[in-house]
Amino acid sequence: MAYPIPVQTFARTTSDREYSRELAAGGYVLAPRSWNTPATASESTLHQLAPYIGKLKSTIAKDLVQQYSRPGDLIVDPFSGSGTIPLEAAFAGRRVIASDISSYAATLTKAKLTASATVEVAEADAERLLSAAEAGSPVDLRHVPAWVRQYFHSRTLKAAIAFARTCRAENNHFLMACLLGILHHQRPGFLSYPSSHLVPYLRYRKYPRTRFPEMYEYRPLRPRLMAKVRRAFRRTLPLKSPATFVRIPVEQLKLPNGFDALITSPPYMNALDYGRDNRLRLWFLEERTDFDTDDRYNSCAAGFTRQMVAVAKLCQNGLAVDGRCVLIVGESVSRGQTVHPAEHVVRIFQTCAPSLILETTIVDSIPDVRRARRDYRGVKTEQILVFRNRQCR
Repeated sequence: MAYPIPVQTFARTTSDREYSRELAAGGYVLAPRSWNTPATASESTLHQLAPYIGKLKSTIAKDLVQQYSRPGDLIVDPFSGSGTIPLEAAFAGRRVIASDISSYAATLTKAKLTASATVEVAEADAERLLSAAEAGSPVDLRHVPAWVRQYFHSRTLKAAIAFARTCRAENNHFLMACLLGILHHQRPGFLSYPSSHLVPYLRYRKYPRTRFPEMYEYRPLRPRLMAKVRRAFRRTLPLKSPATFVRIPVEQLKLPNGFDALITSPPYMNALDYGRDNRLRLWFLEERTDFDTDDRYNSCAAGFTRQMVAVAKLCQNGLAVDGRCVLIVGESVSRGQTVHPAEHVVRIFQTCAPSLILETTIVDSIPDVRRARRDYRGVKTEQILVFRNRQCR
């Protein structure tokens, strides 16, 4: 796909002061240093329910919500992903409408927005669903794909599948997210054989069964799940405003007229494979293997363009006067060439949302600690595009 206006890329080869001066000369703003500071020790632990590829940092979401909206405003996030923006918006007293087409994104977003008010209530729900799962019909592993079975002791797998089915039957997104959060890793508190945490792959070579037999033993679900529930409530805040989630493509999303802000992080174009990288969690959510449809829809250039056109039209038709549309657009690297989809997004808005003007572009370099996979080079910077509706319709 050809990008219709010149690509602007950024490589920090100078000091911070000189770099900021260079960006300012081109009409860009350098992201605050706080965005590169780890947030795991200060953010709500609901953000840590389960990992998510390309997850937006909670501190960035919090800053954008506070900067570009006010308490009581209605914020829309049509690509909610792990629910970071909707949760921070609800914490900050903003009303929320969130959507996504991924079943994993839907589960995480709903889990965070519908979590129990207290850890005691969550523990009671977990005990009830665990007991119901144990009393239910036995799981026949002959119907489970071999690639799924290879990750777990048979008794652990039967318990996990039974609990997942019970969560789906009860429509309990929070406990399902807790299960997905402990599904695979090599640590004792997780359910699988030695495996990576973010993207599932077995680590037989580093942890051979002959040297680490304890890592291949039966791992009971109940104590691990209850510990996960307690960790989720270790540090959190009450939601101050109502939030709604709908699983729907952005092209079909219907919004009330006069919403105050749209703040979202669209899928990285041609950079991340959500279906492959979440395959084990997606199987537990739906017990099927043909879940790459969302990737084809999200990640290809044509799909990205279609989605950005839909977002532009939503803002053109429904964004309040002086409302903001904030898009966190990741840079993609292909065949050694760097192109930034942000340039393409700007042109789409010029055509499809003429009442919105580009007010600010924030440039944020992504350090290694925020990459989806080790040594991953696919996404190196983000540009945060801030559009403002300055015209009455």
